[in-house]
Amino acid sequence: MSVLEIRDLYVTVETDAGTTPILNGVTLTIRKGETHAIMGPNGSGKSTLAYTIAGHPKYNVVSGSITLDGEDVLEMEVDERARAGLFLAMQYPVEIPGVTVTNFLRTAKTAIDGEAPSIRTWTKDVKSAMQDLRMEPRFAQRNVNEGFSGGEKKRHEILQLELLKPQFAVLDETDSGLDVDALRIVSEGVNRAKEQTDLGLLLITHYTRILRYIHPDFVHVMVAGRIVEEGGPELADRLEDEGYDRFLADAAAGVDA
Repeated sequence: MSVLEIRDLYVTVETDAGTTPILNGVTLTIRKGETHAIMGPNGSGKSTLAYTIAGHPKYNVVSGSITLDGEDVLEMEVDERARAGLFLAMQYPVEIPGVTVTNFLRTAKTAIDGEAPSIRTWTKDVKSAMQDLRMEPRFAQRNVNEGFSGGEKKRHEILQLELLKPQFAVLDETDSGLDVDALRIVSEGVNRAKEQTDLGLLLITHYTRILRYIHPDFVHVMVAGRIVEEGGPELADRLEDEGYDRFLADAAAGVDA
């Protein structure tokens, strides 16, 4: 069984104030087929963890490790991480002027698989996935995310997830900016991807509403760059009722929750 392991990870970022620690010893193990939710207040380091896994150059790994089936992820370039089976759905997907959705998806699939997919099969797969995500056919010929609404960008992220079939996916606040219908449609796409490939999933969110559709096996609370409590789905329900005040107070006092 494939395993994504994060061990005692410390990460900093350069700001106007100098070198700023963001992650302060994060340890997490995700096995294929498992769904993990990381919840926490703004500024707790959730997105930093996502982008560090993906290989964003802004974040400096001071110590610790990330491995995928024993292979050192931190030694891989961004494209190598994608080919190894890692996928990031970004909180704020970027626009790529001049590149159509169709060309982007087929180029990405070719790069990951090492060979171009059959045109006939690929066209059928793209059309079917877009229909499932309630995406109009015209989006296939539009430039990537250019002029897309927030919901359309998130659907496009999940379209990539369904078509590229990674081993592990990190969804960075995919629920942000979605209305009720879009949230349901996007969540259904994530669940389809998981059913088809036994995907390992790391779901980063502030709120429990997406967890009504994508049911986590494990919930982790992150505060001040550390995972301060772990549990099952019931932990998310507690957070909905109690918020993060207790964890923030403990972090300010310098003690574990």
